[in-house]
Amino acid sequence: MPWWTGESDRSNSKRGRKLGLVLVGLTGGAAVALSVIAAPFVTPALRKVCLPYVPATNEQVNNVLKALRGRSGSLVDLGSGDGRIVVAAAREVKLKGVGVELNPWLVWYSRWAAWRSGVSSSASFIAQDLWKLNLKQYQNVVIFGVEEMMPALESKLVQELQPDGCVIACRFPLPSWKPVVTFGDGINTVWLYTRPGISYLKNEINNNVTHDDT
Repeated sequence: MPWWTGESDRSNSKRGRKLGLVLVGLTGGAAVALSVIAAPFVTPALRKVCLPYVPATNEQVNNVLKALRGRSGSLVDLGSGDGRIVVAAAREVKLKGVGVELNPWLVWYSRWAAWRSGVSSSASFIAQDLWKLNLKQYQNVVIFGVEEMMPALESKLVQELQPDGCVIACRFPLPSWKPVVTFGDGINTVWLYTRPGISYLKNEINNNVTHDDT
């Protein structure tokens, strides 16, 4: 057997091991990158109440704008998604607003959309859990929620909504509050609420306590 045959085999073996390590490294790196990208989308699904990203229709946006016309003060959109409500409010009804969204990729997209629409100074977006946000600093609250979260949100509003504040609920109404007016129908329905009086709130709290006792 020629002397170079053994050297060639050893050389091929080393190259094979190096190639294997490179492939393992690339595969591991891709897995980590995929985990980083997917994490913002998977994490909300692991929460007690999932607020999925479902873009608002043009009719829903228009109904929200109708509810906001004539309003003043600041606006917050809870679960702002791609930011279209906050951007439209800044552009059409001149309200300065903040979008609160758990998914950072949607937050970055919303900021770009605000910049593209020329309203980046009036429309800002933050990546935050809406349940940890204090609503006392906002006069107008918009929520595209899911039915399971509305009772808890109503309790949060009782504690934090300003006396002259309003709430605009889309897709699902608040369970106990009586809307001042509604816009649209079907999935495009928008309910406009003002903060109920103190006596009403006391009755609701007492009713909830009674129901809990039973």
